[in-house]
Amino acid sequence: MNPALRSLTVAVALAASFAAHADTILYGEAKVSVDYTDNNRDPDPYWDVVNNGSKLGIRGSEDLGGSLSAFYQYEFSVDMTEGGNFEGLNQKFVGLKGGFGAVTLGTQDTPYWKILNITDIFNSGKMFNGTVYLGGSLTEETNDNGALGTLANSVDYQTPIFNGFSAEALLVMDGRLNAPQGFSDGVDIWNINLKYSQGPYFAGLTYIKMDGDSSVDIGENRVMNFNMDNWGLGLGYKTDQWLVGAIYEQGDLADVNFDRQVRVNGIPLATGDDAKSWMLVGQYTFGNSTVRAAYGQTDTGINGEDTIDNYRLGYQYNFSKRTLLWAEYLGRNADVPLYGDQNVVSLGTKVLF
Repeated sequence: MNPALRSLTVAVALAASFAAHADTILYGEAKVSVDYTDNNRDPDPYWDVVNNGSKLGIRGSEDLGGSLSAFYQYEFSVDMTEGGNFEGLNQKFVGLKGGFGAVTLGTQDTPYWKILNITDIFNSGKMFNGTVYLGGSLTEETNDNGALGTLANSVDYQTPIFNGFSAEALLVMDGRLNAPQGFSDGVDIWNINLKYSQGPYFAGLTYIKMDGDSSVDIGENRVMNFNMDNWGLGLGYKTDQWLVGAIYEQGDLADVNFDRQVRVNGIPLATGDDAKSWMLVGQYTFGNSTVRAAYGQTDTGINGEDTIDNYRLGYQYNFSKRTLLWAEYLGRNADVPLYGDQNVVSLGTKVLF
């Protein structure tokens, strides 16, 4: 049997078994688009049918009495266009909650992401990536802890909410990465946030620290220093009709040092210290329609002056609360080692269940 089909069969069987319990929910979303991409580092513009984070999941809880309950979530990545089903970093955790707050273990969204995602309002998977926020800038060379949105091998604690205020702390402890090519140094990553959410208002502050090996050979004459500290601020105002959001980040990303001069498309690569990013977003809903706009800038800290300008425009039509169409534009003005100018038009649909 095809591995993807076998995984799907197992997932459906699990979902059917869990669905027999009243406290278990099967959910998911299908998000697919047709994208036109004009990237100045590709020889020609191209069209592509693109999956945008489609997923299938189950979640549920059990009342244990005495204000204590157990809960879980298991989410599968589903590729609607190509292979790769049930891969990627989706939330998978189990936990307990009560008057003390909530403790969860597994793979889960970070406190860092929960502050920064106030500006993640577009549908296309290309709209909020490593060019926009620093948390997306680390690479696959940090294994499954390659970006700061969702982290594996993590323990998370969330406080109760006091008059709109709450706090959260997460630790990553991945013993598999203690190998010579790894970066583990005890507690690999720790992350905290403090946020306020009351009515239409949101404000949050977060700090994340990675303490890893100081000199890891990752090949191709490259040595990576897996030390990083980053902080972020998020502000938002949201009603049924309006949304306004802003984020700001600053920190030192994982450094990549080169034994010899290395160039990509003629551009010398260097370390990236003291990087900064900010973004402003706005959204207005009228009838079944929603219009969105965003502008932001990322200072990569490379060569002391390289920056990335990001532009976003979007229109969404809601057939219902579960089905919608979108048309979105992504513009990027950049001349940095990993990114160049780019224009993308995305036409897509999303169905929730």
